[in-house]
Amino acid sequence: MSYAIIGFGKIGQALARSFARNGIEVAVATTRDPKSFAAEAAAIGPTIVPKTLTEAVKADIIFLAVRFESHPEVAKALPDWTGKTIVDAMNTQAPLEELSGLPSSAFVAKVFTGARLVKGFNHLVAAVLGQDPAVHGGRRVVFLASDDDGAAAKIGELAENLGFAPIELGGLSEGGLLVHARGKSWGRLIFKDLIKFDR
Repeated sequence: MSYAIIGFGKIGQALARSFARNGIEVAVATTRDPKSFAAEAAAIGPTIVPKTLTEAVKADIIFLAVRFESHPEVAKALPDWTGKTIVDAMNTQAPLEELSGLPSSAFVAKVFTGARLVKGFNHLVAAVLGQDPAVHGGRRVVFLASDDDGAAAKIGELAENLGFAPIELGGLSEGGLLVHARGKSWGRLIFKDLIKFDR
């Protein structure tokens, strides 16, 4: 299984730290030349590999960590995203009217034709997401929502491997709304920093 993070701002780098902490290789890409952020990637760890966008989208699982308004540009990198799993880690303040009344992830899913989309890793601020998720004898929670149960399970397994405690919330139009930031209406689980204690 291969992984990529598209976007290397605060959230992208926080995600990269999670991969580096666990020795898992992940490609990182932006629309810029990889050389322009190679030093930042190297500072995080040797498993963080700067690549071009064209190279990065060859991965099986791709995290979207760009500004929400930039995702259509990323979607143009492939004519068909069948076989790919997209993890939407973005938030937007665009009102629902601008998103055809859809939750933001359902709106994103329409652009990435053929992909299996999971909303996740977006409810924690970057400073918290980048920390070791093992805290106080428990594990930091990440919420996942998807209309594809298989994709949600796959990302849940990855979250476990990264040290998090995944909690599946259901489909994008139900549980997904709990973690969607949209307009001036924020999902009830946005920015909640919760810990799960295994018994």
